[in-house]
Amino acid sequence: MDFLRPASWQEALAAKAEHPAAVPIAGGTDVMVEINFDHRRPEHLLDLNRIADLYEWEVGEESVRLGASVPYTQIMENLRAELPGLALASHTVASPQIRNRGGVGGNLGTASPAGDAHPALLAAGAEVEVESVRGSRRIPIDAFFTGVKRNALAADELIKWVHIAKADGPQQFSKVGTRNAMVIAVCAFGLALHPATRTVRTGIGSAAPTPVRAKAAEEFLNAALEEGGFWDNGRIVPPSVAAQFAQLCSGACNPIDDVRGTAGYRRHAVGVMARRTLAWTWESYRGARRVTEGAA
Repeated sequence: MDFLRPASWQEALAAKAEHPAAVPIAGGTDVMVEINFDHRRPEHLLDLNRIADLYEWEVGEESVRLGASVPYTQIMENLRAELPGLALASHTVASPQIRNRGGVGGNLGTASPAGDAHPALLAAGAEVEVESVRGSRRIPIDAFFTGVKRNALAADELIKWVHIAKADGPQQFSKVGTRNAMVIAVCAFGLALHPATRTVRTGIGSAAPTPVRAKAAEEFLNAALEEGGFWDNGRIVPPSVAAQFAQLCSGACNPIDDVRGTAGYRRHAVGVMARRTLAWTWESYRGARRVTEGAA
């Protein structure tokens, strides 16, 4: 196994073009597990730790440009206000040591259905900026996951940035695991309210071959909130609406039975998380409305 250590981004792109099968490694929290258990033995590892750009982030007027290697700890400490859903998901990643090393770029590159960042990125409507010696492009998060541990990257492309709109409303993330830390999700759920567009987006993890959105549930809830005038009147979402939303979220799942949980349990748990996160986010929205009205 050869270890490639580019000193710049351009050197990294050149190395990836010369060795398309080279496996990128930054935090190494996914790659090293596969290597240590002999599940993977690539001919080349492409070490990106010396690429300073990948550890930077920029908060713009409307969005955050997040470097692929920015550690989860930095997201938790510095971007909680702008990216609350992703910050909450970052809290559930493994241990403090891994949160200090792992980043969203690696999570996306691995493209595991159980990746902790994925539900939050789906709910926020992120875009993944990838680059090669041929140029750069942005891939909408909805089009990024193409199969079990497969993504839309071409063989010579690397992830450089993740662009995520700054939260304009409450966001939540919930995860079920067999214990509280150092655990792969049995299933996970992300929810983001977008009052500016009067829409809701979801993200489901570890309950289908890829991370997915519950689009039918979103469409139902968007219509229910609009027809009932809830965005304007700030009333509590009726239990019947919440229950239907939860049922549709469960229906969006296509899970398997494995050592961590049954398919039936995953569907049930996703529905429970959907109902709870809806209650949490909507109560936060109502509280923010009361504060705004009181100040006026």
